[in-house]
Amino acid sequence: MRALLARCLTWLALAGLYIAPVTAQTWDSLLSTIRRKFPGVRQLSTQDLAAWLADPSRPTPILIDTREPKEFAVSHLPHARHAASLAAVQALNLPKSQPIVVYCSVGYRSSSLAEQLTQAGYSQVANLEGSIFAWANEGRPVYRGTNTVTEVHPYDAKWGQLLAPRSHPSRSDAQPAHSPPPR
Repeated sequence: MRALLARCLTWLALAGLYIAPVTAQTWDSLLSTIRRKFPGVRQLSTQDLAAWLADPSRPTPILIDTREPKEFAVSHLPHARHAASLAAVQALNLPKSQPIVVYCSVGYRSSSLAEQLTQAGYSQVANLEGSIFAWANEGRPVYRGTNTVTEVHPYDAKWGQLLAPRSHPSRSDAQPAHSPPPR
């Protein structure tokens, strides 16, 4: 009963954020909601991931994009692999000690997968806090295949307001067809 109540309150918090106007406070509230919902998930800042990727003395983490295939097709982080579920990550046959950083649009879906991976025995899992939206908003590179691009799939018109204007896709086929909060 307690778990059900917690899930309902989290959903209501996300729904409230979805209905409210998008502001800098929205980002803060969203990140806070994600941290509360997934307290056991290590949150890695975009700055820390960028430094990690640039440090040749550290083992390179496997980047896992947990978004839908159409979102991944618009752009993704460098060398990211698409795997939207625990089964998809397990199918990659990664060692359970392999450093893994998961991300999605804003961090909710990826935090959920990070929690599942940790429960499945993966020992070095982190969620990219703010995910690809934060990464792109800071002007960090995103890719379509091996080409650097600026566009990021907005998930939908509402959540896309969290993206910097330069990151909105110019391709008409990148427009989403759904509107619930990213989960």
